[in-house]
Amino acid sequence: PHGIYFYVQCDHCGEKLRLRADKRHDLLRDYETGQLSWNKEIMDGRCFRIMHAQVVFDSRYRVQSRQIEGQGHFISQEEYQS
Repeated sequence: PHGIYFYVQCDHCGEKLRLRADKRHDLLRDYETGQLSWNKEIMDGRCFRIMHAQVVFDSRYRVQSRQIEGQGHFISQEEYQS
């Protein structure tokens, strides 16, 4: 119940990854704006390329923005499972 899941695919090798952010421990709060952020270094197990994900949430854990630096992109849960 404390996890927020994201799905990422490496643009280089195509490997799909499932990532979990724990609401209690992994998010950083900006006390001025009330926003939360999650920063994650990601390395897949196939080509070992590093991607950096950054997700910003509002105070109700709704995604406000998300981006990946490096060779990767966010995918849906359905795309991950296919």
